[in-house]
Amino acid sequence: MSVNCTILRRLVCHPHLERNAPALGPPRPTKRSRHVSRAPSGFWFWISSCSFISFPLVPVRVSFFHHISPRFRLSPSSMSLSSVYHDYSSFTNGTTFADAYSNFAQLPQLNVLEKIWGAYYYYMGNDVFATGLLFFSVHEFMYFFRCLPWAIIDRIPYFNKYKIQETKLPSNQEQWECLKSVLTSHFLVEAFPCWFFHPVCKKLGISFEVPFPSWTTICFHLAVFFVLEDAWHYWFHRGLHYGVFYKYIHKQHHRYAAPFGLTAEYAHPIEVMLLGFGTVGIPIVWCMLTGSLHLFTVCLWITLRLFQAVDSHSGYEFPWSLHHFLPFWAGADHHDEHHHYFIGSYSSSFRWWDAVLNTEAGPAGKAKREQKMKSRAEMAQKKQI
Repeated sequence: MSVNCTILRRLVCHPHLERNAPALGPPRPTKRSRHVSRAPSGFWFWISSCSFISFPLVPVRVSFFHHISPRFRLSPSSMSLSSVYHDYSSFTNGTTFADAYSNFAQLPQLNVLEKIWGAYYYYMGNDVFATGLLFFSVHEFMYFFRCLPWAIIDRIPYFNKYKIQETKLPSNQEQWECLKSVLTSHFLVEAFPCWFFHPVCKKLGISFEVPFPSWTTICFHLAVFFVLEDAWHYWFHRGLHYGVFYKYIHKQHHRYAAPFGLTAEYAHPIEVMLLGFGTVGIPIVWCMLTGSLHLFTVCLWITLRLFQAVDSHSGYEFPWSLHHFLPFWAGADHHDEHHHYFIGSYSSSFRWWDAVLNTEAGPAGKAKREQKMKSRAEMAQKKQI
């Protein structure tokens, strides 16, 4: 597929191009134009034709020229900078990410993460595109990065003794079928909203500028999101186990009675959107109510939530598993019983909803319920006497 690369840059990075600029060589640098970072030479973009029905991907090699075609020459007065930082007066021109980072490196009030974050947005030159690419890339990388160790462990016999259902190891065919379904869901269901997330952030006041909030604020937000998402997940997950909701929606997720890492997001599109709202929607609602949230915190939250989801579907119980140190943490043993018995243990991160409402799965949960029923019966009998 042949694409005029200068037109592509005009559409993606600088939508306001002067079509009729005179062909008199490169434009003279001005105070504003010299601070605009250019997109990389030889950068590969996946140009996505998005719709709710299809998401075909067309690989296009984009080569951005230092000398731009006169017909589409950039107009210095129309160039736009990223809003990630408030003052570019001390910045110098550059064409690479290293150049962009060197500009932020001279700001002593920023830490390393903030400098990288700022350099990324400054380098991309389009905040909407930069946020969409960042959000989708973080999700894809962190999900499969966390799935990979479990896929390797499944093929090492030494770890079989830690397998909760030790006789049920996923076959290569099962892994492959699950991977295809998950990738389809990612590109058809989850990718489309990512490219509209920045306008949502701008509308609701979710900040993306540097510097970041304090680590105390970030950790507080993460803790709140974990607690609220767990409550959302418990009730909607429990609801999906009733009647037609299970038959036509949630049953797909229970295809594998012995889960493995990749099955964390193996689900019906309706379930992906419904339970996914607990992950993405809760931070949005939180910002609407409080007016305090940073996109960096959201990215951290997505990463930790993905790690939790993948680990709970891993199918492995180790002596060093987190719930041995935090008794209220759910973990793989809690969710594995949900898949094994198809009912109970509905929570995602914590055990307290299942413990309080007597919905723990497996023999241990059943024994607790029977003990509670027996105790109540004995107390009722004593009152009658």
